[in-house]
Amino acid sequence: MMGYLTIAMVVMMFCMIANRLSRTIITAPMVFLGFGALVAQVGMVPAAGSEAALHIVAEIALIILLFLDAAQIDQRALLKRRVWPFRMLAIGLPLGFLFGVALGWVLLPDWPLALIALVAAILVPTDAALGQSVISNTDIPERPRRALTVESGLNDGLALPLILIMAALAAPERMVPEGGWLTFSAKQVVLGPLVGGVLGAIGGWVLLWAKRTRATADIYEGVGALALAVTAYLAALQVGGSGFVAAFAAGLGFGAVVRGQCAFVYEFTESEGQLLSWTAFFLLGAVLVPDAVAHLTLNTFLLILGSLVLVRPLAIWLSLVGTDASTTTRLFFGWFGPRGLATALFALLVFQQFDHEIGENVLFLAVNAVWISAVLHGVTGAPGGAWYARRLSRMNASAELKPAEPSADAFKTNDKTAKGTME
Repeated sequence: MMGYLTIAMVVMMFCMIANRLSRTIITAPMVFLGFGALVAQVGMVPAAGSEAALHIVAEIALIILLFLDAAQIDQRALLKRRVWPFRMLAIGLPLGFLFGVALGWVLLPDWPLALIALVAAILVPTDAALGQSVISNTDIPERPRRALTVESGLNDGLALPLILIMAALAAPERMVPEGGWLTFSAKQVVLGPLVGGVLGAIGGWVLLWAKRTRATADIYEGVGALALAVTAYLAALQVGGSGFVAAFAAGLGFGAVVRGQCAFVYEFTESEGQLLSWTAFFLLGAVLVPDAVAHLTLNTFLLILGSLVLVRPLAIWLSLVGTDASTTTRLFFGWFGPRGLATALFALLVFQQFDHEIGENVLFLAVNAVWISAVLHGVTGAPGGAWYARRLSRMNASAELKPAEPSADAFKTNDKTAKGTME
């Protein structure tokens, strides 16, 4: 009982100073990961059921946050300026995986190549929630913030088929899915967006109809939005698609229909999403971080560090060659690739497929990547975002915005022309 009381008090105190902390280098993931590890060290977290609770909470939090992030994207602006996120997903993600395999092959010579490939795939997804100070920084033009949000939302689902294939190769005694891996992968990346987008749009239309006819009220709309996100996830799983991609696509469809007409939905889902995210990071810190730190070796630390400061920056840099992204933007996008809940959740998903020792090696490496990324990207997020905004403000308008590109008014943001033209 004392442990639950302590947890509740810390959450309450954090909420009282969260806005002030958001302007510093201290982030919510850092606080709750650290607090969870501290609580575990003093024996205040029950061992029974904690890992199962972590799995459930992390999965739900990821679904809600993906839906919420997508629902707040301006799709019209994205369609006009889609080159950056498309390049980072279509080119940067595969390159990040291949570079990760190469780095792992050098640093983990005793590991089977298939297992190294699995780790490289698990380290590919990014989590914008770990750098919320960047995504929410309105001094940065909307185009780069939108590109990072879209990349972060979609790369989770796109990486999942790759992770499952690598897990099957690393544990060949497992059954190959019906139809083969090619069919499985195609269904994951096609059916997920299709199911999610359709359900999200239908849900948006139904909500607007209910508002017009007064069949619903503000207090129920947020609950309905959360249920819609989970519905899209589960429906995609039923037809063999990626539930995470479906949740993100549902947010896109929902946001396109209800944009500007249901503000309460976003306020409600954002607060609930934050609570789920904090809970997931706390459980991650309490259940897995202490053991993961104990298993951290020099080579695995170098692999994680290399993934953050070498693999992703190089992959993103190459993916944006030939675009209007400046050197500053390429560098910033390359660094801003925090590993968060998706990395830990995907490691938990494949953990059971391996012998205990092998599964622990993969899981602990992923968890170490999450807390190291939370610290590094948390500490550099706010000052890095401020640096990026200052750099853009000093650049000539033509450096990243060609004369034929749409004007800043097309973005429908609150940014003034000076900031819009610096994209």
